[in-house]
Amino acid sequence: MVARNQTSASEFLLLGFSQDSVPQPLLFGLYLSMDLVTVLGNLLIILAISCDSHLHTPMYFFFSNLSFADISFFSTMVPKMLMNIQTQSKSISYAGCITQMYFFMVFGGMDTFLLTGMGYDRLVAICHPLHYPVIMNPQLCGLLVLMSWFISLSYSLTQSLLILQLSFCINWVIPLFYCELAKALRLACPDTLVNHVLLYIVTSLLGVIPFSGILFSYTLITSSILRIPSTNGKYNAFSIGASHLSVVSLFYGTGLGEYLSSDASSWRGMIASVMYTVVTPMLNPIVYTLLNRDIRRALQTVLGRTIYVQ
Repeated sequence: MVARNQTSASEFLLLGFSQDSVPQPLLFGLYLSMDLVTVLGNLLIILAISCDSHLHTPMYFFFSNLSFADISFFSTMVPKMLMNIQTQSKSISYAGCITQMYFFMVFGGMDTFLLTGMGYDRLVAICHPLHYPVIMNPQLCGLLVLMSWFISLSYSLTQSLLILQLSFCINWVIPLFYCELAKALRLACPDTLVNHVLLYIVTSLLGVIPFSGILFSYTLITSSILRIPSTNGKYNAFSIGASHLSVVSLFYGTGLGEYLSSDASSWRGMIASVMYTVVTPMLNPIVYTLLNRDIRRALQTVLGRTIYVQ
């Protein structure tokens, strides 16, 4: 695209897969199907946890919040993408792009915090089972979630206000299907040092530190499991954290793949982006359903009631 001389942008162009030889109707049908699976799957998880009193525990409290964050994270990008594919348009308004970036950061941060909280919950449950009800009390769980919301909202608001001070005069093309902060900063005319410093600091705080904490937790958990004498006891202890560890691996693995991708406009970069933003929220409820016996039982109960009522 030819560079423009204007000092402010009224809209951005989201290239997505439009630069590749991919049939747009095929993309629309694929993303629409994934949209339905993601929303319905996570809503069923929330419903199952709400209806089953056996799941009113800290672990599933965090997981229901994670399902809500996944629905919201997914919904900040995919509906606009589906609209652009349907209308054969690539544009998003300046206000719409800033709004999309804001909520992308909010719910992406919430995913990180909630997965970390779930890791701490598993650590206490396996390594200190007798003290679990005292340590993971409802007040602490509620406080952790409120703090997660506060930090995510505060950072996203700060970064969005800083972006609003920038002007965009190089070009207005973002080589993704959604507005991503780092890609948008590359299009700005003024010095974006403050924005980049804040971005790198928060990426470390919300990415590296929580992930390191989760790894440390599972190091202690593994050490504790290996000390269990019976094979059945080891299996039961491992099954408690298997679903969470799978979701953590999926979230951080796809996120790392996206941010390490050298060229976002390449096919590999686009696949990494889709995996992180679209596939991960869709697979989370599937992974938990397959690996977690309690969730399966609760879902069977909820679906059984629905069929009976109909």
